[in-house]
Amino acid sequence: MSRPDLAVLISFSGEGGVERMVLNLVDGFAAAGLRVDLLAIRADSAHLGALPPGVHLHDLGVRHSGLAVPALARYLRRERPRALLAAKDRAIRAAVAARALARVPCRIVGRLGTNLSAALEGRAGISRWLRVAPMRLFYPYVDHVVAVSAGVATDTRALTGLPAGRCSVIRNPVVMPRLAELAAAPAPHPWLADGGDPVILGAGRLTEQKDFATLLRAFAQVQAAYPARLVILGEGRERKALEALAGSLGLRERLLLPGFDPNPYAWMCRARLFVLSSAWEGSPNVLTEALALGVPSVATDCPSGPREILDGGRYGALVPVGDDAALARAMLATLAAPLLADTLRQAVAEYTQAAAVTAYLRLLLPETATP
Repeated sequence: MSRPDLAVLISFSGEGGVERMVLNLVDGFAAAGLRVDLLAIRADSAHLGALPPGVHLHDLGVRHSGLAVPALARYLRRERPRALLAAKDRAIRAAVAARALARVPCRIVGRLGTNLSAALEGRAGISRWLRVAPMRLFYPYVDHVVAVSAGVATDTRALTGLPAGRCSVIRNPVVMPRLAELAAAPAPHPWLADGGDPVILGAGRLTEQKDFATLLRAFAQVQAAYPARLVILGEGRERKALEALAGSLGLRERLLLPGFDPNPYAWMCRARLFVLSSAWEGSPNVLTEALALGVPSVATDCPSGPREILDGGRYGALVPVGDDAALARAMLATLAAPLLADTLRQAVAEYTQAAAVTAYLRLLLPETATP
């Protein structure tokens, strides 16, 4: 068998947006006629269903990126892919170490989807140093780093010292050809089809980063003026704390936590309002998806991404992180005067699979004409 055109390295740490975006890219690479090897760390994700023709799954058999270096080096020596895309910081470092160990030529492009400075805010100095120092050590050996937003790119260059010419922005491949088809699936819950009070939607892992506690407090204030129901899609370690907070706010009958759903679009397209309450992001895919489906949206002005996606507030209100009163006011104002669906879709015209695949292939296979 001929050598693979591309290898894609990713750690499946859950059912989050990074995994979905990377698989969207893989799908696009395969559609372009390329042979792609998907190198998986913790290959037990709900996202890993049927892969498209031309994509071959390689389970590296480890649970952490750092432990993947020997297996990845063996793969590089054996298969010799023309280029490797590594998603997430630890995977990028593992790819650099494995290439050095394998001693084979392979272009490495890294993809970063998080504003790391924001994620590390409040951590002790030694903890921060242990994350940043390896980046400064390994990233000079990466051929190119892709950031998912201008904010992430600026932060990455500041942390790593990379020159501007080796770190660029490519928008996430959020708007897929099948998005409308997935959204048209039957309503997954009676709240979405019973003609009752409208549904407000949040989505993401139930973690501190997504700050759904602020959304719950804001929703409690919205209830006084606009009876509605709140759905938060996702799973995570904050579930019990959020359930307890909902109980203390008297929201148990108005809140639904259905867990992870591989098709969030059937929920999203039927929501009256989408709310992103995050403390930090890279480029929030769920916000992009909501706008692509024409759903009015409100977001925190967190680092990084919402301000770029919403064009400084043109396509949806931006509020300070953690300010439940401001979030409640923005939610009520948007419910009262939502923007038209066609206007909202204009906000995310750049976030297509085709545009992202073309841009990535220019970096990964610069010697090859891209589709």
